[in-house]
Amino acid sequence: MKVRGKVFVLTGAGAGMGREIAIELVTRGARVAAVDIRESALAELKVLLGSEVEIFALDVTDKEAVSVLPEKVLKSFGRVDGLINNAGIIQPFLKINQLSIEDAARVMAVNFTGPFLLSKAFLPILIAQSEAHIMNVASMGAYAPVPGQSLYGASKAAIAQLTDGLRSELKGTNVGVTTVFPGAINTNIAANSGISISATTNASRSIKTTEPKVAAKLMVDAIEAAKDRLFIGSDARVLNLLGRIHPKLAAWLIYRNMRELLGE
Repeated sequence: MKVRGKVFVLTGAGAGMGREIAIELVTRGARVAAVDIRESALAELKVLLGSEVEIFALDVTDKEAVSVLPEKVLKSFGRVDGLINNAGIIQPFLKINQLSIEDAARVMAVNFTGPFLLSKAFLPILIAQSEAHIMNVASMGAYAPVPGQSLYGASKAAIAQLTDGLRSELKGTNVGVTTVFPGAINTNIAANSGISISATTNASRSIKTTEPKVAAKLMVDAIEAAKDRLFIGSDARVLNLLGRIHPKLAAWLIYRNMRELLGE
């Protein structure tokens, strides 16, 4: 569907890829219900984009806050045509046997439970529209094993599988569903996840990243083209293919590049 004239609920809208998605949507004539846990970041977005954006500060894992969000968005815009579950965090760069239960639970809550709650909340509205779209952001980590990010990868694999199932369930309706698999994107996801990573490590310097603005354009293009899946970045595309052909080699290549972040 074309996004012009449509209203999208966008999570993680305050920074990084989410901010660029909001800008891209508004540039193409859409309006955005911007959701983020950081109210100050949302306020900056509102100043930038003006009346085409309304802001809603909430934690996507808060069941009660999410349950009343559709009513608030409808009150502001009168309609909802799309949902983009973009909010996400990574885990501390630790192996499973070092990762705390609390950190693991938070990653699963933000990356999987949040999109599930939002999808449940908005599905009745979206199904009633003449055309609508749901886009869930997974990750290359959903199929490429990254040491020190195993729990993060599991959370993204879970949302990818949920999205595939949702797409099948919505066949015969007017709701399109897209799963996005970004590779490395040049954002501050580590800092926004409360994690400090030295920019001077060889691993940090060697990783080729995609700019958030480029990713945002590809994502909105995917909505308009009704794509089922979108892989962003050469790393995401190559590892998707290599992981199918030679999974052991793919895992070794990732480990070789990431082991420094694990102190090895």
